[in-house]
Amino acid sequence: MRWPHYEHIFFDCDSTLTTIEGIDVLADYAGKKWRVEVLTKAAMDGELDLSEVYGKRLQAVRPTREQIRSIRQAYKRNIVEDATAVIQTLQALGHQVYIISGGLEEPVREFGIFLGVPKENIRAVGVDYNQLGGKWWETNLPYNEGDNTKYLTYAEGALSISDGKAQIVTELMGKQKGRSLLIGDGNSDLLASRAVDLFVGYGGIEKRERVFAESPIFISTESLSPLLAIAAGPAGIRQTKDTTHEFVFQKGLDLIQEGALTFNDERLKSKFTQAVNATYKTIYSGTD
Repeated sequence: MRWPHYEHIFFDCDSTLTTIEGIDVLADYAGKKWRVEVLTKAAMDGELDLSEVYGKRLQAVRPTREQIRSIRQAYKRNIVEDATAVIQTLQALGHQVYIISGGLEEPVREFGIFLGVPKENIRAVGVDYNQLGGKWWETNLPYNEGDNTKYLTYAEGALSISDGKAQIVTELMGKQKGRSLLIGDGNSDLLASRAVDLFVGYGGIEKRERVFAESPIFISTESLSPLLAIAAGPAGIRQTKDTTHEFVFQKGLDLIQEGALTFNDERLKSKFTQAVNATYKTIYSGTD
């Protein structure tokens, strides 16, 4: 059986590429972590629509511009295991990589660029600030240290509601050809599955029961390396052999052998297993 190659790979950000939720970092600053975490979990688990909690969380913490900017460093300190290597390997294999996030635009964009994702392939939620508060007279200075300009409102749109990511996938794809894959941990990611050829649930940081139960494929390890075999298939095994990317690809294959993947579709499982195992044995038996 043949396993397809997915040319376009869409990543969620919070709890998928980074182990944290940016909004929870802001809540910690404001001493309201528990209250905000409860709302975040309810939205991610599908108990509440994201639109019901998005504004409430930001109003509760009323962050400053500098606090929002600080999320980018928190993201970098908490990168998910192998996230950087996986993105680099996908790009080396010719895949287009994107980030679609319900997080705040500035830190998500900078984190994505840090990971090597092109700026034009990153989408998140913009915010506006109260330009009459804080150090408004310094707003033309780049990255004001200690800028206490307060959050005013956020840009309502597809990424601030639970069922909006599919729209962004469609916009980013445009008229491009090729199969698409989306990986994420939350309900909004699961709902976007209709816009891609394959959805992969990720539970390495938070295992959300609905996502686990409804994902065609679910990754349970923190390492994102198993995604490589899913996205690139047997061709990726061949192409990364004897390259700098072989280690992370091999790590993913080893984790798959140890049970890193759960399939909710037996036919899909059989197709993947047969294709990958046959190629792996051929290459590493020296008969390729």
